[in-house]
Amino acid sequence: MSLKPNKVIIHAEKAPKAIGPYSLGTQFGNLIFTAGLIATDPQTGNLVTGGIEAETRQTLTNLKNILEAAGSGLDKVLKTTVFLHDISEFGKMNAVYGEFFTENPPARTTVQAAALPRGAAVEIDIVAFVD
Repeated sequence: MSLKPNKVIIHAEKAPKAIGPYSLGTQFGNLIFTAGLIATDPQTGNLVTGGIEAETRQTLTNLKNILEAAGSGLDKVLKTTVFLHDISEFGKMNAVYGEFFTENPPARTTVQAAALPRGAAVEIDIVAFVD
């Protein structure tokens, strides 16, 4: 008899609430998939101010909190996808991103998007694993 993994919805108290009919994260087996997140302040529900650096920092903090709620962490991230409203801000985003992934960074795709939810400058999603 083989056991079939089940999809598990991840709930994170320290992350913002979803703004639509989707889950912030799901787990299937030992893999975790997050939704694409923008820089929403979990306390106010508003987009943080301060430009691409502040938005990148808040977005990655929110994603970190989702991973930790599932028993994972940024050190277990396999792949990220970064959507930028303006690709000319890549360097600024990349500098903050590097603060979160200091060793053995995950694979990453970065693309420019015509528009992001709520007028955000950056949106990021993650694929990670849990032991």
